[in-house]
Amino acid sequence: MKIYLVGGAVRDTLLNLSGSDRDWVVVGATIEEMLAQGYRPVGKDFPVFLHPESNEEYALARTERKSGKGYKGFTVYAAPDVTLEEDLQRRDLTVNAMAMDISDERKTIIDPWGGQQDIKDKLLRHVSPAFREDPLRVLRTARFAARFAPLGFTVAEETLSLMRQICSDGELEHLIAERIWRELDTALGEQQPRVFFEVLRACGALAILIPELDKLFGVPQPEQWHPEIDTGIHCLMVLEQACRLTEDRAVRLAAVLHDLGKGETNPADWPRHIAHETRGIALAEQVCKRLRVPNEHSDLTRLSSQYHTHCHRVLELKPATLLKLFEGLDAFRRPDRFEKFLLVCEADSRGRTGFEDRDYPQADYLRAAFASVAGISVPDLLKNAPAAPGPQAGEEIRERLNAARLQALKLYVEQHRNNKAGSHDTA
Repeated sequence: MKIYLVGGAVRDTLLNLSGSDRDWVVVGATIEEMLAQGYRPVGKDFPVFLHPESNEEYALARTERKSGKGYKGFTVYAAPDVTLEEDLQRRDLTVNAMAMDISDERKTIIDPWGGQQDIKDKLLRHVSPAFREDPLRVLRTARFAARFAPLGFTVAEETLSLMRQICSDGELEHLIAERIWRELDTALGEQQPRVFFEVLRACGALAILIPELDKLFGVPQPEQWHPEIDTGIHCLMVLEQACRLTEDRAVRLAAVLHDLGKGETNPADWPRHIAHETRGIALAEQVCKRLRVPNEHSDLTRLSSQYHTHCHRVLELKPATLLKLFEGLDAFRRPDRFEKFLLVCEADSRGRTGFEDRDYPQADYLRAAFASVAGISVPDLLKNAPAAPGPQAGEEIRERLNAARLQALKLYVEQHRNNKAGSHDTA
């Protein structure tokens, strides 16, 4: 029985990166031998075990053969006669298909498929034609491209070509939503998730998985406000800015999907996109429902589509409109999500050519406006003037609360305008 460190831990060791989980492959062993040594079996489909002390995963060397469509229908063969090279051959990318012999003082690298050279060449390249047997590898490759883009890695042209073939053959249609979302969510947490979407678009996968976003590329916007012109490019720039502002994946998703409504504008009306915010609501909900996106992400995406231009022109809004905005965002109950919404809006403003480092005072204005009303509570209102008993009490309290909030917003807006006028006088 021989044990090797495999996969991402070996790759990241060669890249001088830390943080990868350690996975192990066991060659020359049977299930019975693993159980006899105290390893605990996990999973139903593959012979994988947990180490009795470290709880790290140890898998018997295996081969896989596809016997059905999509990600299903794999025949797994795990036996003592499966070699390390055969096990590594079934993996997706050469940089993930290396092993390390930890029993050797030199920590010898076993690299039958050229992973070390591809690391030197900064290439993500598939191991073998078997790559196409699992269409999820299209998304995984795009995700690795997003992870290693800061190091200069790109997808090898022959791999990109194979990914295009997988897409054109309709293989992605067999992926279940949960698997797609898992890859997308992980990609949103990478250093450059923009690259994930760029690679998916380059191979044709974006048009299959998120056609609402893919449709935005080539749709023009007014050059005065959007020097980048192309709406799809703008959405990727917004995602890039969101990554500068936060690691929150819900914010990043809402950022890249905030302008879906522009894809439904009549070309005769280009480059203007009147009411694109409203049109985008159903599209955002459609994407999130199809991909089984968690409610937290879905709600923020929908609200960002609906209200982002309100934030951009907040200095023009009347107090009553401000109050409706806070209520529409459910800001009084979800102030945390309100803050995330402001980050999406700031990213949207900065996600334009030449605007990347501009200040966004609208966010601070809206934060201060909300702070002026967030402290108004029902108990305080009842302390000053108890509500009359009876079935109308609830409605009366709501009216008092709205009136108090509206009055506070009127004072805030007036004070802000006076301060602004005073600063101009001083200047």
